[in-house]
Amino acid sequence: MSQQDKLWGGRFQEPTDRFVEKFTASVDFDRRLYRQDIRGSQAHARMLVSVGVLSEADGRSIDEGLEAIRQDIEAGRFEWRIDLEDVHMNIEARLTQRIGDAGKRLHTGRSRNDQVATATRLYVRDAIDDLEGELARLMHGLTDLAEREYATIMPGFTHLQTAQPITFGHHMLAWFEMLWRDHERLRDLRHRVNRLPLGAAALAGTSYPIDRAMTAALLGFEGLCENSLDAVSDRDFAIEFCAAASLIMMHLSRFAEELVLWSSMQFRFVDLPDRFCTGSSIMPQKKNPDVPELVRGKSGRVYGHLVALLTLMKAQPLAYNKDNQEDKEPLFDTIDTVAGSLRAFADMVPHLQPQRERMRQAALAGYATATDLADYLVRQGIPFRDAHEIVGQAVRAGIEQSLDLSQMTLEQLRTFSPVIAADVFAVLSLEGSVALRAHPGGTAPQQVLLAVQGARERLRSMA
Repeated sequence: MSQQDKLWGGRFQEPTDRFVEKFTASVDFDRRLYRQDIRGSQAHARMLVSVGVLSEADGRSIDEGLEAIRQDIEAGRFEWRIDLEDVHMNIEARLTQRIGDAGKRLHTGRSRNDQVATATRLYVRDAIDDLEGELARLMHGLTDLAEREYATIMPGFTHLQTAQPITFGHHMLAWFEMLWRDHERLRDLRHRVNRLPLGAAALAGTSYPIDRAMTAALLGFEGLCENSLDAVSDRDFAIEFCAAASLIMMHLSRFAEELVLWSSMQFRFVDLPDRFCTGSSIMPQKKNPDVPELVRGKSGRVYGHLVALLTLMKAQPLAYNKDNQEDKEPLFDTIDTVAGSLRAFADMVPHLQPQRERMRQAALAGYATATDLADYLVRQGIPFRDAHEIVGQAVRAGIEQSLDLSQMTLEQLRTFSPVIAADVFAVLSLEGSVALRAHPGGTAPQQVLLAVQGARERLRSMA
């Protein structure tokens, strides 16, 4: 292709260096924007017809030609050319080849600057909607699991040390709450993504009598980017998406860490389905939790993309700069990574197999009801700090005698405080302990069931 054959080549007298042509091309990765680019071009053409800049015949040819190109791409019949630089030039050149001069008129009143910003916003908007679907699947799985295990007792931890008994269902709903906030962030972010850049042209707007509101309506945008310089030059919507994605991955990574621990022989709290695990090439007994481990590892990848985009934008003057071409690969990989991680967890979590007796024994072994004994003493009139000291002495004695507090006799317990009576055993049992936490947000089985109902009501609001 000669320099004059390029869509911008009229001003140049020598061809682009071959290496530079390849180095500056983005079509190898931005071709995935083809659907959004075609939708944006079809809407732009319809608007130009409406305001009288394009004839109805040209508008029909453009619309039909773009639809035929979409079908060719999806059928694998489209030839992507590096010398045409990007997805936008490839599609426009093919359109002109197909329909003639009408294809050359499509770019009237716009620039690649507002064109790519529009396609990228559409792509991120579509990605948010897809991720919401996977988030919803995972949250449904968590609520189902919480309902099944609403009364299953396990140790709750702080500092990875046994703290107090909780229910497994309550623990699953903790992850639900984190993911629900992730959903809220994506919903909120979507409003800021969903603004139309088209009409900004290269940086200053256009002299043609365009109808930006019409274009926005055709593409489902909620409003317009109000400043032409800002519309083409900022990528804060992509950065914010990667920030929200990083929080999703942080939550999944923490959940993954628990699954790795819980599925180990040292914990044995849950059994992961075989289809989400792999074995060892040398140790036949191994069942490795590869899916949780890989999701845990991929969190760092997404964090890196967030930092990369922040660094990309930090020193750019207004308006558009070629640097912005570098936003696509980290953004696309973030979308792919989060989508894959959510899908893996949404598929896996409903099939976790809690090991109920093992978790119960672990809760019994850690003096998990010590706080309940302290609260009991407070209800008998002992100041909390004194009660804390008394229970600490009782725990030390239990460790020395290899006895849980619930295994001590009344006489043994009364050696630590004479106010202790026979009713103390109701709070020293695991079931008694969790039942006492019967307020909203507590771990009591009945509260877990109520929380499941509330969670399902919220999920219905997503539909």
